[in-house]
Amino acid sequence: MKIHGLQKLTLLDYPEHLAAVLFTGSCNFRCPFCQNGSLVLDPSSEPVIPEADILAFLKKRIGILDGVCITGGEPTLHSDLPRLIRQIKALGYLIKLDTNGTNPAMVKYLSQEKLLDYVAMDIKASRQNYGNVSGCPQLSLAPVQETIDFLIHSGLEYEFRTTAVKGLHTLDDFEDIAEWLAGDSRYYIQNYRSSDLILQRLQGGSDTLASFSTEEMQHFLRQVRKRLPNACLRGVDET
Repeated sequence: MKIHGLQKLTLLDYPEHLAAVLFTGSCNFRCPFCQNGSLVLDPSSEPVIPEADILAFLKKRIGILDGVCITGGEPTLHSDLPRLIRQIKALGYLIKLDTNGTNPAMVKYLSQEKLLDYVAMDIKASRQNYGNVSGCPQLSLAPVQETIDFLIHSGLEYEFRTTAVKGLHTLDDFEDIAEWLAGDSRYYIQNYRSSDLILQRLQGGSDTLASFSTEEMQHFLRQVRKRLPNACLRGVDET
């Protein structure tokens, strides 16, 4: 399996754990705010880290790191993902998977094989705005819904999360997401951060995206908590 990036330490990506992050290439979405645009648009142009090097690094970090986060791109597009996870699990690591939820069969298989310890699923927008925000106007939400339903009833640790982007989202999005996911699921709203590597810029588009103010993020959270009481802001003061 091709790994295009390795972050050797993160204190943020895996809640309550020290972890490394592996970056896979390719994605079936074209979210204009994606921070890993080059991995989505042209993964073949990115360096590849041999699996042997990844495993050698992880062997050296046994007892120091708790887990490994696998992100992308969209990791579930790769048929050899289970094989890679098995090798990492054999070293004693916890596995956190980041996914857009469009491949429920892979998520279910990984769960059934006891290869997942935590799943973070992106909820891109309201149901009405999903195609626009994901860059896939004809997107069917059926696979996304299937993954949501599975996670809620799976017994796995999981979170749902949305990156709030001014220019793509409004309060209506967050009110619909809260209605959609209503219950006791863990849900995070994180603010968009601009960079030179976002997909919109790499595609040559004009920079039409921006971050919300702290006050706007806090307002979104107050509205969301009416239906999702475990919702939180990530990287933003809630008070």
